[in-house]
Amino acid sequence: MIGWLKGRVLLVAEDHLILDVGGVGYRVFCTARTLARHGSDTEASFFVETQVREDHIHLFGFVDRAEQDWFRLLLTVQGVGARVALSILSVLTPAALADAISGADKAALTQASGVGARLAQRIISELREKTGAMDMGMPSGAAGRDGGASGLQADAVSALVNLGYRRAEAQAAVRRAGEQASLDALITAALKELAR
Repeated sequence: MIGWLKGRVLLVAEDHLILDVGGVGYRVFCTARTLARHGSDTEASFFVETQVREDHIHLFGFVDRAEQDWFRLLLTVQGVGARVALSILSVLTPAALADAISGADKAALTQASGVGARLAQRIISELREKTGAMDMGMPSGAAGRDGGASGLQADAVSALVNLGYRRAEAQAAVRRAGEQASLDALITAALKELAR
């Protein structure tokens, strides 16, 4: 199976691009955001999800592992196929998707083509408990090299989880709280977000 590709973009179409890798052109289906980011005759690399069916082999490309992991998780929901999963990730970043699921925001999910209110509710119901283990675009380790805001965010999420909040809720609240001068200020702002 193909897991990663790097090459030159030959063509960008409505729902895919053609990636030249050593003289072989691969059709890679991507989110709308990814397609908008890449122009013809530019270098690009993608993590690839390969789907093999009786009548086709499709490659789905992702700029980072978080997006790929969310794609896989969305496919576990009944009624969500690859096209719908890409559509959801085209309108919601992994972080925004996590927020929508943890906040039961059906309206955010129904922005995606192919997602109605019933499917949005199913996505929320089936994935709410699974989002805690997902990469939301938040740093998972301790502070960064310079000990900056990323370390504060990770510490704040950890503190909120220790207070009994689910990781997905804590991460969403810390993101909404924005940058703060200290860990105490960030936790306080996140707690206010959780109280809303």
